[in-house]
Amino acid sequence: MTAFLTALLGRLPIGWLQLKHNRSRLAAAIAGVAFANILIFMQLGFLGALVETTKLPYRPMVADILISASDANTLSDGSNVPRQRLFQALSVPGVADASPFYLGKFDWQRDNGTTVNFQVFGIDPTKPVFHDPEIDNARAELQLLDTALLDRSARNIDTALASGIDGGSVHRFEANGRTLSAVRTFSIGAGFEADGYLIVSDQTFLKMFPQRTAGAPTHILITVAPGTSPQTVVQNLRNAIPEKDVIIRSVEEAAAADEAYQTTERPVGVIFGFGVIIGVLVGLIIVYQVLSTDVADHLSEYATLKAVGYKQSFFLSIVFEEALILAVFGFVPGVLFALGLYDVLTSATGLPVEMTGTRAVAVLFGTSAMCLISGAIATRRLAGANPADLF
Repeated sequence: MTAFLTALLGRLPIGWLQLKHNRSRLAAAIAGVAFANILIFMQLGFLGALVETTKLPYRPMVADILISASDANTLSDGSNVPRQRLFQALSVPGVADASPFYLGKFDWQRDNGTTVNFQVFGIDPTKPVFHDPEIDNARAELQLLDTALLDRSARNIDTALASGIDGGSVHRFEANGRTLSAVRTFSIGAGFEADGYLIVSDQTFLKMFPQRTAGAPTHILITVAPGTSPQTVVQNLRNAIPEKDVIIRSVEEAAAADEAYQTTERPVGVIFGFGVIIGVLVGLIIVYQVLSTDVADHLSEYATLKAVGYKQSFFLSIVFEEALILAVFGFVPGVLFALGLYDVLTSATGLPVEMTGTRAVAVLFGTSAMCLISGAIATRRLAGANPADLF
């Protein structure tokens, strides 16, 4: 290591030699940086899973445009939309089709004692609402009342149940006082708001939720004509439909707005973001303590070098060398430990907590910056010191 750093720096690696001189302090510093890295990785993992699961239900939609209530911040909240907006939309140039989209929630109490919280999609089975082949191929079966498609990736859904349904075995269960028959499965996955998804026809949905009416869907899905720009149709719809009670956006815009709301206004998103800040502060404090102690221990040596003409930049380079070594040495165990925790969390919760190359590189650079800032702060005492007063 010493030879490698000598060749890399073009000088004796004083910072490395000082760090390894006290191996117990070095080990404690690396453990501290690794801990800060793990904390940051976990918070970023949770935040990434929140973003990913927010987008999941939007991705399989065939629709290009979403008409939602004016107070709808996410896909599942807000008021309902008057069905007349659907008929108004059909008269707008560029609109190829429109269909109602109903959303609701119910808790399925399973025989094995577990509970599955489903977000229920009520769709018109005569129209291709999702471009997922598993869903689209089952539309004919959905036209039968009390028939459902089950999300096999939902939390607390065992593989044996899903395999049995896919193998042709109909699974019947109680849902809000009705007996539903799960005839097929599809895959979207678990999220923070629900354990999974259930797809039924609009008629089955209205039977499951008798308080809902056909004249008030949750959203209206708009498909534009081939060769027509969705943004052009969005503007046409805004000109034709009063926006006092609805928001008209492309599906991509709706997904982006949902993501922004979940990460910046919902408590869970704010907590994860704040956790990242806490991780950075923990790392700053740990590295600062190590480097400031090291500077204090070698203050007389630094003073001697300062007295014979070495500039402040030289001492900064030594401390920055130590900071970068701590950043790299702490990052490696941190990322490895985080990968293991990601696997455990994904298996336990079904959430897509995944390590990405971009995240790993960002944390590495962030850790390096954190350590460099700590190093710059740690050398302040030396910068203002008079060599004659240090002996």
